[in-house]
Amino acid sequence: MCRHRPTCPAADVDGRDAARVISSHPEQGWSLLCNGVVSFDDTGELLPDGRIIAPRKPHPSEQRSATRVA
Repeated sequence: MCRHRPTCPAADVDGRDAARVISSHPEQGWSLLCNGVVSFDDTGELLPDGRIIAPRKPHPSEQRSATRVA
């Protein structure tokens, strides 16, 4: 339960990633938010109920070069 004022967004709303970080593990690429969401560096999320939110940005290996020469 969040004790911050104002209260952090719940895990089941669109703004859930605005909750405060309570445990950060940058060496492993994830953080635990106050609302129980595990937030990954690639912008993917794992919700407390086990649902997975896919990353919102592609992995660098999936990006195509915008400067390709034909």
